[in-house]
Amino acid sequence: MVSRRFFILSLIASILASLTLGPLMLLRARRGVDGLGVGVGYSVADGRVELPLPSLDGVVSVERALANRRSVREYTGDPLGLSELSQVLWAAYGVSEVNYGFKTTPSAGATYPLEVYAVVYPRGVMLPDGSYMEPGSYKYDPHTHTLTMVKRGDLSRELYEAGLRQDWILSARACIVITAVYTRTTRRYGERGVRYVHIEVGHAAQNIYLQATALGLATVAIGAFHDERVREIIGAPPEEHVLYMMPLAKPRKPYSLKLEDLARYIGERRRTGRA
Repeated sequence: MVSRRFFILSLIASILASLTLGPLMLLRARRGVDGLGVGVGYSVADGRVELPLPSLDGVVSVERALANRRSVREYTGDPLGLSELSQVLWAAYGVSEVNYGFKTTPSAGATYPLEVYAVVYPRGVMLPDGSYMEPGSYKYDPHTHTLTMVKRGDLSRELYEAGLRQDWILSARACIVITAVYTRTTRRYGERGVRYVHIEVGHAAQNIYLQATALGLATVAIGAFHDERVREIIGAPPEEHVLYMMPLAKPRKPYSLKLEDLARYIGERRRTGRA
């Protein structure tokens, strides 16, 4: 009886967290940073977006985020919040150590070969004042936690075509695109560095997955696309190679793993020896 009650309370807490985490994070980001020379809110001017500070204390546990992480391809048409986009970008490749500027993603020799872009769709990201972020391709700067517009306009259909017409690219509200400059790593590690770059982009993608899950958002990692065409669409320079596309949206049907189902699954395979 106690176990069932605990399970129900945990499930309710998880649902409430997914509904409230975005606003809570923005509030928490505002606490204790006044007077430090950084805007605690946000600003948008001339294609540059100073993002709200990320939260360092969420309300969804790592364990729950791991349990609920899924590749989700069916979305609502609801916009993302700016604080949600800010948090996902920081999780992907933001600064998490302030003496050397180390990032949330481990990197071989701290060479950090990746670059992160956010392609914002029309009415895709709502600002706190109720207006919408201008559509276009933005490049993320981890050290200033800002976005700078690279290309203006609705790029969603172009991405959809370059992404082999996968519907979830078009139905998302934004798309994270990760590129890599291989030479940053290979000039130190030689050809072995190519492997390290590919390992690193996997780390960044999983960070996006887990943060999106904790926020009640949906994403899916996409590796099937025309590389050069995507690079051209987002406005990346020739030395950057596109490795991943990750649409970002609100899920039509959120996934939640029940402990009872997991126990039943494990128990059945222990009894039968079936893999």
